[in-house]
Amino acid sequence: MISVVIMAGGKGERFWPKSRINLPKQFLSLTDDGKSMIQHTVERVKSLVNIENIYVVTNEMYKNLVLKHVPDIPEENIIIEPAAKNTAPCIGLAAIHIAKKDINSKMIILPSDHLIKFNEIFIDTLKTALDVVEKGDNLATIGITPNYPETGYGYINFTKGESFKDSTNIYEVSRFVEKPNLEKAKEYLTSGQYLWNSGMFVWKASTILKNFKEYLPEIYEGLQKIGKSINTGKYEEVLKKEFLNLPSESIDYGIMEKAKNIYVIPGNFGWDDVGSWLSLERINKTNQDGNVITGNVISIKTKNTIIQGSNKLIATIGLEDIVVVDTDDVTLICHKNNTQEVKEVINNLKICNRNEYL
Repeated sequence: MISVVIMAGGKGERFWPKSRINLPKQFLSLTDDGKSMIQHTVERVKSLVNIENIYVVTNEMYKNLVLKHVPDIPEENIIIEPAAKNTAPCIGLAAIHIAKKDINSKMIILPSDHLIKFNEIFIDTLKTALDVVEKGDNLATIGITPNYPETGYGYINFTKGESFKDSTNIYEVSRFVEKPNLEKAKEYLTSGQYLWNSGMFVWKASTILKNFKEYLPEIYEGLQKIGKSINTGKYEEVLKKEFLNLPSESIDYGIMEKAKNIYVIPGNFGWDDVGSWLSLERINKTNQDGNVITGNVISIKTKNTIIQGSNKLIATIGLEDIVVVDTDDVTLICHKNNTQEVKEVINNLKICNRNEYL
């Protein structure tokens, strides 16, 4: 059996003010086709697995949104996290549920808010990763071939090992490295021995649980208690009690940086993590002035600018390299160089208790 786990509990704060607590990034449509990010994620794996084997891990607040955006998913496949505890508890909770049905099920772990241009190549890459984990207690990850020195991603250092030496696109992971500075990122790009860490993983449920037991025993013990309560009347009670006591830990730091038998498959399928408003220039067509415009807009002498509006008329004159995002109650205006600082606005709103804008 193959199962797909889609992680959909994030807040998507870098897409504020369109992404809000009650409608985060994964439920937004940021492409010309009108489909939301989570809809794209589900659709691209439907050629590989049936909807009955697709699971979404999210929080209680977003359960109805998941059902609205993916109405054909079985409701029992929406796994609720009682609290945000980073990716390790999230993935572990999904693994426990899947292991209850089939301990040897192969699991594909995907974020809910990435875009992929070439779906057939993506599916072929996943199939290669599935072959890797079929041949033992292996962990596989998808690395993205870098085309510029990005400082916002972690990197994967890879080498050609003995286990899959006859395969042209399967490599051993030497180490995971944190987000580098620009100088280091240039070194990584020049060396040809590094890939971007995409946050996509493939393994058997049994394999990842063994790794939880070895490297994250505290989380493993909690997961085991939760697992025993599945399909009983005590599941909700045990889930809340045990999950809230789990330490917050990323799967990268908690397991991937320590485990053995880790392999990476380079991905060249037009991946974009849609990490900030600047992403819209990569995933949508620009007009003759280099602008990406949505909504009721008149732009005069405006170049290389992103304007996201709706019904209200937005008129711009003489703008260049600016981002304008207008909603019913908030208007964001910033220079392209400062899009990552949207989180500072959110922090200020939290400090001032202006929660109606979050």
